[in-house]
Amino acid sequence: SDVCSSDRLARDWRKRLFDARADAWIDHPERLDGFAKQLRTWRFASISLTTTERVIASAIARPAASIIDPAALAEGSSMPAAAVDAALDWMQTAARGEKPFLAVVWFGSPHSPHRAVEEDRALYANQPKNLQHFYGEITGMDRAFGKLRDALSPLGIRENTILWYCSDNGALPRVGSTGGHRGNKGKVYEGGLLVPAILEWPPEISSPRTTNVRCNTYDIYPTLLEIAGVAPENQPPLDGISLLPLIRGKMKVRTKPMGFWDYPTRGISTPSAKWMGDLLKAQQAGGDLEPDSSSQNAAELPNPAYPLDQFPGHAAWVDGDWKLHRVPAKNGKQVNYQLFNLAKDMAEKKDIAAVQPERLTRMKTELAAWQKSVLSSLNGGDYR
Repeated sequence: SDVCSSDRLARDWRKRLFDARADAWIDHPERLDGFAKQLRTWRFASISLTTTERVIASAIARPAASIIDPAALAEGSSMPAAAVDAALDWMQTAARGEKPFLAVVWFGSPHSPHRAVEEDRALYANQPKNLQHFYGEITGMDRAFGKLRDALSPLGIRENTILWYCSDNGALPRVGSTGGHRGNKGKVYEGGLLVPAILEWPPEISSPRTTNVRCNTYDIYPTLLEIAGVAPENQPPLDGISLLPLIRGKMKVRTKPMGFWDYPTRGISTPSAKWMGDLLKAQQAGGDLEPDSSSQNAAELPNPAYPLDQFPGHAAWVDGDWKLHRVPAKNGKQVNYQLFNLAKDMAEKKDIAAVQPERLTRMKTELAAWQKSVLSSLNGGDYR
């Protein structure tokens, strides 16, 4: 299963604003209350393509919609390039309007099956074949992101546009690099959680700088709320915080801990190569594919509901430089706790729980409360 750390809007995948595992859609915008009412005056696009050498895709956005025509894509076209071309096509129209717009561009690369276009793969011909394609995909994505960034000036919107880039999980085993941190994608050790992020906003960030303040993708939503000046009347609980003070150089430490939980339940299979092949055949025949069952059933709440007093799976609680791990034994009858000081032990090797009893007790209590709230959210309790 995927490692999940998210606010109540994102942690229940049934109610995400944008779902990277569907083509692209806004799910239950009415649940966003005041934010949705404000953003309904905006224009939206969410472009999502999955890795394949012969790229075809459809992207749906409300109230706007766009379809990428397979015939318009050359064989061997890179997925990131096609995604950016589709995004820019939409953005050119949106930028001419008077309304603000939000464009979300999902890069499916790098993702298995790794298939870089030949010109990008060839740059790494001295590497093993799997790394040639992996590095080639990253190169294609880098070039595509540069194209998107460079296009803001001709559109006349660079100075008034927030450009926000981030990844969604830690490094892959065997091909990725965690920089010496423990674990990989799918784990709640730092190697599975830490990802790069870049934010560009010329009026607020006049010169390049870096920060060690830990941030999360679930901070994006409250950050946009504050920037847009929106205060929803019936806002469900959020785990995230606004990063506007950090952007403006006024935040030195994170003001709210972060929870992570690898819940042992089966995820949703996304056989990208098969789906894209099926979609190509359907579009070539003049048709389309029916929505996947995972999308059709996305609004259904769990039945039976998740019990609120059972916390299976590896979980972690990060408060500043302190990180608590809750690791249930395989027999399910006992729970082991580990406590690390990330500032002094980035590899999470030296467990100091025994010499920090008060901190251990406090963080255990906070983590348990957060896990209970996650389950309540999954059961729909935050959205009634």
